Amino acid sequence: MDTATRQPNTALSRLEIEPGYQSGFGNEFATEALPGALPEGRNSPQRAAYGLYAEQLSGTAFTAPRGHNRRTWTYRIRPAAVHMPFTLLPSERLVANFAEVPPTPPNQLRWDALPMPTEPTDFIDGWVTMAGNGAAESMSGCAIHLYAANRSMQDRFFYSADGELLIVPQEGRLHIATEMGRLDVEPFEIAVIPRGVRFAVSLPDGTARGYICENFGALLRLPDLGPIGSNGLANPRDFLTPHAAYEDREGDFELVAKMNGNLWRADIGHSPLDVVAWHGNYAPYKYDLRRFNTIGSISFDHPDPSIFLVLQSQSDTPGVDTIDFVIFPPRWLAAEDTFRPPWFHRNVASEFMGLVHGVYDAKAEGFVPGGGSLHNCMTGHGPDADTFEKASHGDTSKPHKVSDTMAFMFETRTLLKPTRFALETSQLQAHYYECWQGLKKHFNPEQR
Repeated sequence: MDTATRQPNTALSRLEIEPGYQSGFGNEFATEALPGALPEGRNSPQRAAYGLYAEQLSGTAFTAPRGHNRRTWTYRIRPAAVHMPFTLLPSERLVANFAEVPPTPPNQLRWDALPMPTEPTDFIDGWVTMAGNGAAESMSGCAIHLYAANRSMQDRFFYSADGELLIVPQEGRLHIATEMGRLDVEPFEIAVIPRGVRFAVSLPDGTARGYICENFGALLRLPDLGPIGSNGLANPRDFLTPHAAYEDREGDFELVAKMNGNLWRADIGHSPLDVVAWHGNYAPYKYDLRRFNTIGSISFDHPDPSIFLVLQSQSDTPGVDTIDFVIFPPRWLAAEDTFRPPWFHRNVASEFMGLVHGVYDAKAEGFVPGGGSLHNCMTGHGPDADTFEKASHGDTSKPHKVSDTMAFMFETRTLLKPTRFALETSQLQAHYYECWQGLKKHFNPEQR
């Protein structure tokens, strides 16, 4: 148990507390910031310790199988219901309904990074929706957002009722203060904030930029390893969940909620990050992508990208996921007499790629950190002309280290529909298609 001393009637700011973490993915955690704040042997005593309120946060149906059931009991200073009514907070940058976006072109699409804002912009105001599918109201599909911010959230708190948030920082650290404790997240790490969990983001570096996949469907989980065995890919022990830490602050605050793609705001007279103790398996967590145990070919051929799978959101069809989060980290390429970069391909799935650092091995030019690309269902793509020529004539008798890179992919089984912003922004690279136009005809029926 995590315990901390605190003088009575003293405000405690979690932004001043060094975070601690509990190890493991989806574990049953128990943590308290004051000794004895967690009840023993029961969840909802008649009177909770320290005058706290017991409140359960459920992330799955009550009757979900035990192995899939996610819920957490919190012991807080005030229940989450204590706030004023919500009113609509208009946002032109977020999309509520992907059925109403422009027609989806079958073109390859690629974007430069979002510029840093010139006006004061916090983490929530810095969101813009790039693409998505399904609908939050039916708890199916996802939305892909970019964020660029230059100001910490000040007396402002947020939660999404639409889905869990997979946050991939590209530039600038994030201090994410949540109801269950604080996550310090830097580029090369990811954070997952469950649906409904309230949080605030501060920017220790002054600015921040990155990617968000908002998952409307089944909760993200670790994939099964099949013939790989019991170890490899993302190991459960490397996922970190915070210890309890709380704020006891009163004042004029704002609570922002995202529901069905729209933002809503309510006045709230206290910090909602007032959970003194909690236990359960529905909680935020972070993971360092540099700890990913990459598996690859040591004989011939480039393996399918599923071998780089970190997290998945499963669908109702066995073996087919709603969302795959795949990374392409530093790794050795050792396959002999093999075209080592990703091969040319067309997929039934749709792929949104981002780049955290360095260069992606299939695109020597134009794919920049903070940028993104979208190759939708059956849209042909693969290495650019320069990469193809170099890889076709390179020496494959020796292993090669791909070192200066960290790319990732949000892959979905259904079409990713780009928004009007994505199709009209100046960051859209109008000449992206040209990277393949230099591919030469090598066909010679007289020579094998």
